[in-house]
Amino acid sequence: MFFTRNRQKTPLESIREELKNKSKQAGIPPKLTKAEGTLLEHIRERTAVHNLNNVTRTKAYLEFYLLHPEIHWAFLGHMVSRNGGWNMTDLKGEFLTRLLSKKDSETFFAFLERGNWLIFQDVYPQFLLYQESLRQNKPLFYLCSFLNISTFMETIWNQFWRKQETYILAIALVINEQSYLEKRVVQNPLYQKSVLNKFEYILQDLLSFNHILFPYGKRNLAGQTLHQFESLHERILLGKRLYTILFKNKERLKQVLDWAKTHPHTGSRKDYWPNIFNNVNEGIPGFAYQTRLKACQLRPRARKIYSPALEYAWKNVIHTEAEKGDWFDNVRVVDYLIEDHEKMDGEIINEYCKTLERLELAAIAKKAISILD
Repeated sequence: MFFTRNRQKTPLESIREELKNKSKQAGIPPKLTKAEGTLLEHIRERTAVHNLNNVTRTKAYLEFYLLHPEIHWAFLGHMVSRNGGWNMTDLKGEFLTRLLSKKDSETFFAFLERGNWLIFQDVYPQFLLYQESLRQNKPLFYLCSFLNISTFMETIWNQFWRKQETYILAIALVINEQSYLEKRVVQNPLYQKSVLNKFEYILQDLLSFNHILFPYGKRNLAGQTLHQFESLHERILLGKRLYTILFKNKERLKQVLDWAKTHPHTGSRKDYWPNIFNNVNEGIPGFAYQTRLKACQLRPRARKIYSPALEYAWKNVIHTEAEKGDWFDNVRVVDYLIEDHEKMDGEIINEYCKTLERLELAAIAKKAISILD
């Protein structure tokens, strides 16, 4: 007589099944206890405190990761948020002030700042719920809906609580945050018209906004380049590649983390290349710009490139409330959670150096002005 055991479901099978079941159920939220209401208010308040600007958000991500290194996205988010800050200050830096009008710079900053703000106000409450779950030694993710967190992430966090699958949680957060931004920012008609259509050429072919850099060591950079910002699919795949570059090489992870801990984020590119960038403008008013860069080195006696700190470049923004609604409507997004085993070295210095040189030449010739007319 033969006995067969029921095959245990894989984590992804369990996630798919739970998501399918949730989509069939009527969404009647439970009544909150007084303690739960107090907790949610506390989470909202703490999130708001850290969501003042790119520097405060970026710092909060790192502080959380150092407390909870099992939440890999917190460090990935920290490093990507650093890049967001550098993009913001570039708008007031050496090159872009020569290429963009004041109005265009302000519009582009509003676009970058809104996305940075939206992601933090969505993901940080999830971190605080996890932290409180650990403290109470029980999962509290049923409270996600009260914080306008997607049912997708409620399912993922419950799965993580049971199985501790760090990769699945990290990539699920990549999927969630990019999907969360899709309608609120990328497909927003205001930004479509004023930013994405207008700056498409500059974004994709000229500037460094599509480079995500992970500094480590003295002058080393790893990272990736995004060529189709408007594609949700490509942004998710980029997030997966960035995760691989950051977490699959343990020695590099240690070096990037050491760099992050010893270089507080200011928003200035001086943070990672002080030999090329300075947060003080060394330029002399009225003098024509001269070529300074060659193969990512300053020419002899050349002044450093101005890259201001965020606090001197932009004031804090008071945001309107985030748009309501759950992006999740198709269980097929779970396929993104399948782990890729592609090896990549993350080499990006040569590509980034060429971008800097193209940007410098454009600033000298002011050729980009015609693009905006």
